[in-house]
Amino acid sequence: MTVSRRFLLSALGASSTVGAVASLGLMSNSIFAAGKIKPDAQSVLIVVDVQNCFIEGGTLPVSKGSEVVPVINKLGASFANIVVTQDWHTAGHASFASSYSGKKPFETTKLGYGTQVLWPDHCVQGTEDAALHKDLKLPSAQLIIRKGYHKDMDSYSAFTEADAKTSTGLSGYLKQRGIKTVYVTGLATDFCVAWTAMDARTAGFKTYVIEDACRAIDLNGSLAAAWKSMGDKGVQRIQSSDIA
Repeated sequence: MTVSRRFLLSALGASSTVGAVASLGLMSNSIFAAGKIKPDAQSVLIVVDVQNCFIEGGTLPVSKGSEVVPVINKLGASFANIVVTQDWHTAGHASFASSYSGKKPFETTKLGYGTQVLWPDHCVQGTEDAALHKDLKLPSAQLIIRKGYHKDMDSYSAFTEADAKTSTGLSGYLKQRGIKTVYVTGLATDFCVAWTAMDARTAGFKTYVIEDACRAIDLNGSLAAAWKSMGDKGVQRIQSSDIA
């Protein structure tokens, strides 16, 4: 697990860290792109986990998660290359609080790769809960990456599993196609979006997160911590209105 990931997860440990982390988050607000940006043939839009489980009424709803759908649909028209991800867990997954006696959702445990936040059961393979939101309209999307399907390992990032070693193959796919720039959207800003963006930078891609095309869980200051970590990695924070 990288230093930035340890920093992000440390924000989940105690609510007393919220004030300090929020102050750090203010620093990341200066990491913005300037002027209109026109995505070219070497750019890709990555749409992270816009699934029923993360939308209002789902098993792990992100507040106002459905609001990203029309924004992402509109953005899709500006991109020749689009990749969609799906959280795709086995029943009894290692990231589920129900898999541990006495554990509750949003507590943590230690697994072989580090600290693991324990979630309510969500996005179980083949269920309607795991399906992409019905109003997501991206007809030109070329690839769906499913992640978190290894029973004993979680996966927030579209690029690597939670051990920061096991690749999903997305980096190689994008490089083979000549992609240089990644734009990340979806759910949730402070987990799967942030880890995807940071791994994109590690893989050598210029990386933007489109803030208003994302929504966050914000657990004990995790949103501010995520923006701080992304800014430290060189991820640029923009709005959908910045896209030409």
